Order: sequence, then structure tokens, then C-alpha cells
Amino acid sequence: MAPLPELSSVLRSRTAAAQRRKLSKLEKKEIRWGLFFISPWIIGFLLFYLLPMLASFGFSLYDFNPAVPDQARFVGFANWQRALFQDAEVWLSLRRTLHFAAISLPISLLFALFLAILLNSEHVLGKSVYRTLFYMPTMIPLVATVLIWNGVLNEQTGWINVIIERLTGIRATGTQGLRWLADPNLVYYAYTMFGLWGVGNAMIIFLAGLQGVPTELYEAAQIDGANWFQRLIFITIPLITPVIFYQLVLGVIGSLQYFLAPFVLNGGTGFPEGMTRFFMVYFYKQSFSFFSMGYGATLAWLMLIIAMIITVVLFGTSRLWVFYAGEER
Repeated sequence: MAPLPELSSVLRSRTAAAQRRKLSKLEKKEIRWGLFFISPWIIGFLLFYLLPMLASFGFSLYDFNPAVPDQARFVGFANWQRALFQDAEVWLSLRRTLHFAAISLPISLLFALFLAILLNSEHVLGKSVYRTLFYMPTMIPLVATVLIWNGVLNEQTGWINVIIERLTGIRATGTQGLRWLADPNLVYYAYTMFGLWGVGNAMIIFLAGLQGVPTELYEAAQIDGANWFQRLIFITIPLITPVIFYQLVLGVIGSLQYFLAPFVLNGGTGFPEGMTRFFMVYFYKQSFSFFSMGYGATLAWLMLIIAMIITVVLFGTSRLWVFYAGEER
């Protein structure tokens, strides 16, 4: 048997030779057919994603009103200077967005994971029925969801306030009760409830991750005397950290883009006390209410940069807690 260093050099030389090898006619034909079949996606990406993004960056360098496009005026980076250093509302709206994300995202992820663990249990009967029921709210349009919860959280007749009052005796209804959508201290929790009703997608993905955990690990741990909680903490959670990381990245990006609920309920006015004037709401007002499309494009690119920075940080820290099977550490 060849010594290990010599074996490594042989493998490297063979790999380099394989890389220098010319493609056969069959391989070239397969590449051409592959490019042909993905060409609709490539064309769609170029026409409907990349080119509009480049055009929006061009708009950010102009004082541009779509109502009078012939009066567009080149201003260079004046819009960027205004967004970064002069417009305090940009950073206030970003702070509100991050504040809301810090409340809603952990609650949503934990609730979806809890449902997935519950529905993955062998002791639950009719699991397929429950999975369907928990997933069904995701099929309801988001505007309808917001309007439904607006009634559910109504301070006078909302059944959540009625249940709280009957169970605890605390005055929850009426003007002195829990004003979920009008109290600055409660409105973020109310919006979080909107999201909890639609965690079916996250629940299904978590459930798929849970079902991919090898059962022999649970059996070995049970033989060693590990209880349910220990198996959850030391086996289940580590092995589904890639799924948790995936959901976290999607959740962060979705939270930064949060827009629909405050816009449907109060037209983007920021009620109550400006707490719901999130970044995307401010972007919409600048772009489509004030028709300052150049400044709106600047805000959109600023949000893209912020989202990319947060995503890079998440990927950079993932090596500390995300476990991939077969990965060397």
C-alpha cells in the first residue's frame, strides 16, 4: 500500500487530469439540453428580476416622479445622503421593524416547532387530520386573515377578550380593557397573533426535518436511560438545526418586509402612536403616496443591503450552532 502522502498526491494528480479532460460529445449535448430547459427561468430572471433591480438603482440617482417622467432630474447620491443622514424616519421605521421582528419571529418559530413535535409524536391519534387543519389557514388570503383577526381582537366584542375576561375575571372588554390594536404596548403581540395563524408552512417544514431524524438514535438513547426531554435537547434539536436555520433566515427576511397588516388596518398611518410605521410602510408612502420614486428606490436598496448584512451575519454564525450530518468540525 502506498504511503498516505503519496496516495494524496496521486489522487490530486488524477483529479487535475480529470478536470483538464475535454468534454465528450455526449456531455456537451447534455449541457446544451440542460441550458435549453432552464432557459425560460434564466430569461425570466434577467427580464423580471435583474433588469428591474438595475433600473431601480438608476432611479435612486434621480429625483423622479412617475406622474411627470419628463421632469426627472439627476441628483447623484443626494437620495442616499438623505436616507442615511438626514431623514430620521428611515432609522425610526427600521428600529420599529427590528423591534417587531424580535418579538414575533421567536414566538412564531417556537410555536411552529412545538406543533411539529406534537404532530410527530406516536401518541397523537389522527395526526393527518390535525396536520391538515393547522395547514389550512395558510390557504386563506392574507388580507382576509388580517380582517378576520381585526374582528377577533376587537376590544368590545372580540372573543379573545371575552374568553380572558370570563376565565380570569380581569376587565378585558370595553374601553378600559385590552385594546390589542390600539395600545402601543400590545399592538406588536396582536400582529404576532396574525402570523401564528399561518404557521402551517413552517410547521410542515419542521415536521419533514423531524421525520428525517434516525429512529435508532432515539432507541439507543432510551436504552441508556434518556427521558423525552433529554432526547429532544440532545438528539432532535441538534439534528434539525439546518431546518431551524433555514426557517430563521426566511423569517428574518419576511419580518424586514412586513407591510400588509398595518397597511390594511390603518392605511399605513402608523397607528397607534406611529408604532406600526414599519420600514416597508414608509417605503410605500414615499413611493406611491408622495410619488417620490427615486427616494423610494433608494429605500428599497437600503433594505436590500440591510437584509444582506443580517443574512451574512447569520451564515457566519451558523457554523457555531448548525450541525450537518457527516460534516467534519
